[in-house]
Amino acid sequence: MNYDLTIAELMAIMLGACRTGAWMMVCPPFNSRLIPGPAKALMSVGFTLPMAPYLRGTVPVLETPALIASAALQVFVGVALGFLTALLFAALQAAGDLLDLFGGFTLATAYDPLGMSQNAVFGRFYNLIAVTLLFASDGHQLILRGFLQSFRTLPLNTTFSMETFSRLLLTGVGEMFLSALQIAGPLIAVLFLADVALGLLNRVAPALNAFQLGFPIKIFLLVTLAGLAISMLPGVLDTLVDRAVTAVVRLSGG
Repeated sequence: MNYDLTIAELMAIMLGACRTGAWMMVCPPFNSRLIPGPAKALMSVGFTLPMAPYLRGTVPVLETPALIASAALQVFVGVALGFLTALLFAALQAAGDLLDLFGGFTLATAYDPLGMSQNAVFGRFYNLIAVTLLFASDGHQLILRGFLQSFRTLPLNTTFSMETFSRLLLTGVGEMFLSALQIAGPLIAVLFLADVALGLLNRVAPALNAFQLGFPIKIFLLVTLAGLAISMLPGVLDTLVDRAVTAVVRLSGG
């Protein structure tokens, strides 16, 4: 079976694949190192093909300098869209890191070969829970749909609004820290009260050396209460997905 494909349509698909590929390299859960590079390249083309009707007629002049500049712009747009989504999902990782810091699990930091970074117990655990819940709730489809919407609102021959991106970036950073504190805040408060109680006990009975018991007590409290806090993650993840999709649509429509 043969298909007739014009050069303009082929270039439109390739430029769209550049944006999709750059987005997949940054945006969770598609940025996982478990997905091989060739598979990501094929997926970027596959995700772009359904948007081919919206890409026709938006290709710049078929000249080498214009095509190179357009390809660089599509890569930048894809990275920007993916970074906004990854920034909001980093709230769960940040919440886990805060629990590791206040609970004493930072001593058990290990190298994560997938993220190529040093992660402690709860930081990695919250990250894995988030990815699992994302696929279980079909949230990845919402993220993908929000990104593909950018091909309609932000065609290949349009200009990119740096002002809108800067505003959304600042908003995203604030929401990331706020979400991390909302997730980890109750457990951090409990650990702080445990430290206060141990301090008072140490003042009353110095011979007990209460601070020596602090590490096992805090670890016990953290492990116990973290199991209860996991029930909050599905609602938090739904909110983060909605915010991420809204940010991408606002940027692409910007």
